[in-house]
Amino acid sequence: MHNGEPLRIAYSPCPNDTFVFDAWAHGRVPGAPALDVTFADIDVTNGMAERGELDVLKVSYAVLPWVLDEYALLPCGGALGRGCGPLVLSREPGLDLAGRTVAVPSERSTAYLLFRLWAADVLAEPVGEVVVLPFHEIMPAVRDGRVDAGLVIHEARFTYQDYGLHKLADMGEHWEDTTGLPIPLGAIVAKRSLGPETLRALAEAARTSVRMAWDDPEASRPYVRAHAQELAPAVADQHIGLYVNEFTAELGESGYAAVRGLLTRAAAEGLVPAVAPEALAFP
Repeated sequence: MHNGEPLRIAYSPCPNDTFVFDAWAHGRVPGAPALDVTFADIDVTNGMAERGELDVLKVSYAVLPWVLDEYALLPCGGALGRGCGPLVLSREPGLDLAGRTVAVPSERSTAYLLFRLWAADVLAEPVGEVVVLPFHEIMPAVRDGRVDAGLVIHEARFTYQDYGLHKLADMGEHWEDTTGLPIPLGAIVAKRSLGPETLRALAEAARTSVRMAWDDPEASRPYVRAHAQELAPAVADQHIGLYVNEFTAELGESGYAAVRGLLTRAAAEGLVPAVAPEALAFP
């Protein structure tokens, strides 16, 4: 059982995470453990999970094969959805990606796995160099010609036209068309060493925090705005609407099927180590 110290948690400053965790982070979830929050981009939190650094982390589903020995997947609080997948963007429409340089937000991201699975299915020739950039630098890099194409996530799907860019492909559309499953993006994981009782309490706190945010969206607005960088309020609202949904409250059968499907396909392509089905089970 947890010793009463605040739990160390890291999640992104993106609107979906601040919306989900607002009530919990501010002590409004009755009986929930206190949180000591670190804000970090997904590539950073993935690395923290691989090094076992914090108690609770928002990570990419793609990193699970490397961290499930130490961390348990919580059945709520994360991001899955439909119509919300990563996009490949370029300056010129219809660009052939064979041999081209593509910027991605992380090689351990779900976006990158979905991109690799799409490329294996769709492209006749492999892409060229893959460059990792922080996700907010990807669209400027494509616009300025520093890379040929970029894999973008989050609110970039609402703003890429402002950069004069064109959508080459939608990774989520390809995933949904070929699997019929929702797109698994971000997961909440917690240290197994906290013990089953604490893990269940964390899941309940995350679930309650999401429901409180839905019941009173205005309450979370200051927290969302404070961390949303340059996002217009309307874009922040779109972002929340897309990424915070029934799967955030409860992964459910189709959510778990999506996670298993992603990791099984990725392992079959040699992109990640195989994961035993019981490793995803919640204590």
